Amino acid sequence: MKTAVLSPIAWRTPPAGYGPWEQVASNVAEGLVMKGVDVTLFATGNSITNGKLQHVAKTGYAENPHMDPKVWECLHISNMMEQAGKFDVIHNHFDFLPLTYTRLIKTPMVTTVHGFSSPKILEVYKKYDSTSHYVSISNSDRSPDLHYTATVYNGINAGEFTFRQSSKDYLLFFGRIHPEKGTYESIQIAKKAGRKLIISGIIQDQGYFDSKIEPCINNDDIVFVGNSGPDKRDTLMGEAYALLHPISFKEPFGLSVAEAMMCGTPVIAFNSGSMPELILSGKTGFLVDTVDEAVQAVDDIRSINRKDCREWAFSEFSRERMIDGYLDVYEKILKM
Repeated sequence: MKTAVLSPIAWRTPPAGYGPWEQVASNVAEGLVMKGVDVTLFATGNSITNGKLQHVAKTGYAENPHMDPKVWECLHISNMMEQAGKFDVIHNHFDFLPLTYTRLIKTPMVTTVHGFSSPKILEVYKKYDSTSHYVSISNSDRSPDLHYTATVYNGINAGEFTFRQSSKDYLLFFGRIHPEKGTYESIQIAKKAGRKLIISGIIQDQGYFDSKIEPCINNDDIVFVGNSGPDKRDTLMGEAYALLHPISFKEPFGLSVAEAMMCGTPVIAFNSGSMPELILSGKTGFLVDTVDEAVQAVDDIRSINRKDCREWAFSEFSRERMIDGYLDVYEKILKM
């Protein structure tokens, strides 16, 4: 089976730091290669893959201010679509834009819906619903207006995450610095729990960072370490007492939640979106509704067996589990 994997080009695939969609596209491509599938990854020129690499943009536009994102996205997508006839299946991780080509090509395309950045883009998904094959990354993220071929949870490479039987005492916030991700709430939880908090992530909302987060940073009990690459991520997550994930939106998946548990680190998350699907409350972490409940959960973390976190993450969110799911999807649509 010849498969094209279309990755975004904001960042390298896999990303050196932030880039969740690029990370998942990489995990899919490399997992398929390990299964013996002939894979061509369409990504940036500095991407890394054991498959074949096709590119137009040398680097990601988020890393190069001289690149116009729309121009390079158009060139990137069209480059793959003009070669669509070479492949048995196209696997799209580029959101809604590639859907507009699907009635112009014969090759079936699977689109992993990584979430809806805006309700407005749903119109494109609805237009191509009858001729497309959508895969949701959690059951909670399904739109009632669309038909889905399957739900396949994002899978991560367990080899990149070191299991640690014991931890240090700090709490960790890992993700975008944005109000909906709960960075400030994490600071409140840590202060009330009397524990150190390490914050790692890209600043997506500068005003929020300047007004709410930076005044709390003292490099003592509230520490900001910026964006972390794979090695630093593994250390931060693995040595954390718990990951704090007090989101205020219906998050489609939450890659950092699965990654933390793969290290053996329990997660305390607000009970929203996909969190009930990712976390076994009371066994791999706690689902809570308020800051005060999260503070109590910090005290209760001692009851969590870190080995249970690792085993749960591997059983549900491993790259191998994800690849098996996508191979089933490919087989299903190729028989249509």
